[in-house]
Amino acid sequence: MLSPKKVKHRKVFTGKVRGKAHRGSKISFGDHALKAVESGKLTSQQIEAARIAINRKIKRGGQVWIRVFPDKPFTSKPAETRMGKGKGAPEGWIAIAKPGKIIYEIGGIEEELAIKALTLAGAKLPFKTKVISKRSTL
Repeated sequence: MLSPKKVKHRKVFTGKVRGKAHRGSKISFGDHALKAVESGKLTSQQIEAARIAINRKIKRGGQVWIRVFPDKPFTSKPAETRMGKGKGAPEGWIAIAKPGKIIYEIGGIEEELAIKALTLAGAKLPFKTKVISKRSTL
């Protein structure tokens, strides 16, 4: 699973996911990409599950770029614990995805296979996504 080597703070505020993505909203490396339509939080397990789905579909052809990184810790308290007594222990890592953010890019394979692989990966993610290509965005 993806996780940062070192962080400044062990626990962070949850915050609100608002607005649209400006950075990371254009295809930079590949020919086809999976773009977020809604805002949401991606756990490192979800990012890995979608990556595996893409790699299995393209069968070691082409190249895959992951454009998000889970660098924000999330916490949770144990089950059946009373209210109070502070914030829970860090459980895992999440990446924030705003509408317009590119999550995965694929290059070096034919368009039909790339669209199928990215659609399969989008089914693993907790929000709506769409497949775009470099030709359609220009």
